Amino acid sequence: MANPAIEFVDAAIADISGALRGKRIAVADAPKLFEHGMQIPLSLHLMDVRGEMMNPGGRGYSDGDPDGTAWPIAGTVTEVWGSDPPRAQMLMSLCDTAGAPLFYDPRTILERVLRRFSELDLVPVAAHELEFYLIDSERDKNSRPQPPRSPLDGVRENTHSVYGLQELDRHQRFLTALSHAAALQRVPITATSKEYAPGQFEANLRHQTNALAASDHAVFLRQIVRAAAAEENSRATFMSKPYADRSGSGQHVHISLTDVQGRNIFDDGTKEGSEALRFAIGGLAKLMPESMAFFAPNLNAYRRFQPDMFAPVNRRWGINNRSAGLRIPVGPSDARRIEHRCAGADANPYLVMAAILAGIHHGLVNRIDPGPPATGNVSRDRDSALPFALGRALDLLENAQVLPAYFGADAVTLYRQTKAEELTRFRRIITAEEYDWYL
Repeated sequence: MANPAIEFVDAAIADISGALRGKRIAVADAPKLFEHGMQIPLSLHLMDVRGEMMNPGGRGYSDGDPDGTAWPIAGTVTEVWGSDPPRAQMLMSLCDTAGAPLFYDPRTILERVLRRFSELDLVPVAAHELEFYLIDSERDKNSRPQPPRSPLDGVRENTHSVYGLQELDRHQRFLTALSHAAALQRVPITATSKEYAPGQFEANLRHQTNALAASDHAVFLRQIVRAAAAEENSRATFMSKPYADRSGSGQHVHISLTDVQGRNIFDDGTKEGSEALRFAIGGLAKLMPESMAFFAPNLNAYRRFQPDMFAPVNRRWGINNRSAGLRIPVGPSDARRIEHRCAGADANPYLVMAAILAGIHHGLVNRIDPGPPATGNVSRDRDSALPFALGRALDLLENAQVLPAYFGADAVTLYRQTKAEELTRFRRIITAEEYDWYL
């Protein structure tokens, strides 16, 4: 990057919710980041979705809220599209007071899981797809979100129209801004499509042989979608379920594995895929219950899991079957892959990727049989082993048998305690509906 107009640099860290936090630094002082790093509280990864301290395990208020040192991550410096005055940003990696990578930093957790694949001489090839809604910048009279008005005629959208090109035409200003932002910030969007509900879209990212980079792209995608939405005076939300009666927004992850020769080990020339693919699916199904607190990290996220709403309610797998949570897309056999459809769009991309890869690795090394593929609509086949409420998901995580070995037991405990306290604080809120029903 060489732009003399740049005035500031954002030193950014993706927190436990995948939101960017950090410091804005004058460009003249930015080189010091490479020499001395940036001091910032270690509690940054132990906050709720609003950025409030949770103090899990006595880390935060109780220990004096010490700083760690964050260092720039190579290859992540970009200009920020639409910034005024012009600024750049770079991702940072947080280290503890001893200088070691912070064990509960989500990106560090993903790095830890990826090392398991290096030991097997395998490389995950991965990409995220994120669904999201454009919503009106103003809420309705009940403070609820509402679909945006068409920039062409001012009419509020209220009909379902999946893959509609006419709907893309209506929002071309947004799509053009998103394309420009993606090019500037090196976010490899391959396609954007109209999703099922009014104002709902999906953006697909290009597969990467570096799963860390793939998850970086997902973090930045959320940033640029929100910025592009402002171009047509609307907002973008990645909330899992903004409307009770409409489809939720998922974070689908596509993954294959290549060996040292670059061969896709999920490919055996058939549409069903190889034995390795089935073992990987078996591991994903096995770990899904104890991983749900990462895939669905807040109370709202569990509202996605309803019949015929394009979100999985079981651990079934299927070939070219969107009603299954673990889908094998059709296409060239050398591109045979798993589409994991469980996570919500508001989940942390690094933790989602880490949990998926942990499941795949566990299935491969233990040769777990997933059973036969599902056929037909299985979206009404509710799996009692899966938690469909955050409290139960956190209980399953507390008693997890496999995931702590991949993430680190202490990291899992801190995440669980943070989300449990967030849930406790949320439950203390008395809603308007409670007054309407019970006052």
